[in-house]
Amino acid sequence: MKIIIIGASGTIGKKVTQALQGKHEIITAGSKSGAFQLDITSPESIEAFYKQVGPFDALVSTTGSGHFGPLSSTTPADFKKGIESKLLGQVNLVLIGQHYINPKGSFTLTSGILSEDPVVNGVNLGAINGGLNSFVIGAAIELQNGVRINAVSPGVVEDSPGYFEYFPGHEPVAMDKVANAYVKSVLGAITGQVIKVF
Repeated sequence: MKIIIIGASGTIGKKVTQALQGKHEIITAGSKSGAFQLDITSPESIEAFYKQVGPFDALVSTTGSGHFGPLSSTTPADFKKGIESKLLGQVNLVLIGQHYINPKGSFTLTSGILSEDPVVNGVNLGAINGGLNSFVIGAAIELQNGVRINAVSPGVVEDSPGYFEYFPGHEPVAMDKVANAYVKSVLGAITGQVIKVF
């Protein structure tokens, strides 16, 4: 399979790349690293990326950022920034990518635990994650040519200790368990699922 991994140099992206490489052709991409660079907040950049890469069998996105901070000081601009990156960025990877993906291919997006288990300062990411999950469920019944779509929703991961203090009482998730969720989505047969890893 020809598999695109966007965010391949990130904490989760690195483990997913390791889990899938060897038996498959891996195309790495990111905003500043990887074989290809793209800006997921720009539909024009996404389109140009797909034209460079050509037809593919699977896309995994472990990229996108959101605003983390108190609701009382969060501005509309702060909120919009996260929406345009992690939510719309990943949605646009599918909206544009559906015209380049091979029949029976798959998209795997990344949401997260905050959509249903909130923490203080996480309202923007919670809204983004919930939106991504709903998009995946809805898109699954409309994608054509047998193309599948899922989201992986991880909790705080063990390789990100800098985030532990923001998730009091949460059990850090093992990286192998997180990576396997992406493998399940890419190599399995499920669609329209939010694969929870927490």
